Formats: sequence, structure tokens, C-alpha cells
Amino acid sequence: MRHPLFARAYDRLIAPAMERELSSLRRELLAGLHGRVLEVGAGNGLSFVHYPPSVTEVVALEPEPYLRAQAELAANVAPVAVTVREGLAETLPFAAASFDAAVASIVLCSVADPARALSELRRVLRPGGKLCFFEHVRSDRVPKATVQALLDRSGVWPLLAGGCHCARETVNAIAVAGFRVDASRRVALGPAWLHTNPWMLGTARA
Repeated sequence: MRHPLFARAYDRLIAPAMERELSSLRRELLAGLHGRVLEVGAGNGLSFVHYPPSVTEVVALEPEPYLRAQAELAANVAPVAVTVREGLAETLPFAAASFDAAVASIVLCSVADPARALSELRRVLRPGGKLCFFEHVRSDRVPKATVQALLDRSGVWPLLAGGCHCARETVNAIAVAGFRVDASRRVALGPAWLHTNPWMLGTARA
């Protein structure tokens, strides 16, 4: 999966600007994780530095070649063992119940088939395994939700943003996939008028 222009813009411009706000949220997202963890859509690996020492291994999947190369560099200086691999969330190359936890951060908006990706995440998690998620979601305000849906249907936003969709109801999709959502909270990131607001940070159990 190649999005060369977006990948470079994200790595060099978007991610550094967002990280000022995201760094503390990434730490909150990953706090308390332990054992073997799967991170899907790892991007350029900005989350790696925030994994706690209780994590014994992180397997990070990233389909975009440029971002995967950046993630490999980040893995070299991570405080925990990180292996970066090519792969898609919809077709995870792992046995069932092979991870203690999974992380989906700013990725379920861009996968081609969210339901299948979540089904795969549930499959590879051990019973009771934790899914940590941080995703932007469809607004509960009708005017903004309408704009989000129009942007998605037009194909304009997905084309410009590496396949991203801004109107997905991700928390509901997680529950429909068979997870028990333990906690979630709304996070305002950036100006309130941005079409990618609001965001949801939370955890669910397989």
C-alpha cells in the first residue's frame, strides 16, 4: 500500500506538528500494557518511545514503505524490543490468541475494511486481551457529521490523506466486532472546527 506523497508530508510536517499534543495521549494510551503487543498501522513509529518496560515485545505492522522505513529507525532506539513488519490489519499474519494486547492509533480511519480489521485483532488477542485505541470519529453534531460524510463519499479527503475517512463510528464498530469497551473518552485535538474532530481514546477487551 503506497501513499508516497502523503507519507512524506505526514512524517515531515503533520506528525511533528501534532506530536506536541499527542505525546501525552500516547503515554496514556500505552500505560499499563504488558507482555507481547501488536501495533497495527504503526506509521513512522512515534509511539515506540512511550511503551512501558512491562512490555516484552512489540510487533509493529506498517504497509506504507516510506513510513515503515522510518518506523524501523525508531525501533532501533525504542526502550523495548520492537520488530517492524509489512502487513495489513485486515489480514494479520499471526496465530490466534498470540498477543496480550493490541494498539490501534490513528489507523482504523484508513483501513479498507474496518470490520475485518477488528475481527482480525480480536482473533489474534488472547481471551481477555486488551485493545487500546485512539481514533478520530464521526461527530455527534449533525452539521459537522454531514460535512464529514460528504468528504468521505466524495473521495477528496481519502485521496488527500492516505485513505483516511473522517466519518467512521469506530467505537461502535469495536463493540460490534465482539469487544467489550471498558473505557472511552472524547478528546478535542486542534481547533474545534476541524473535520477530524472529535477523537476517542479508550480500551476494550476481547
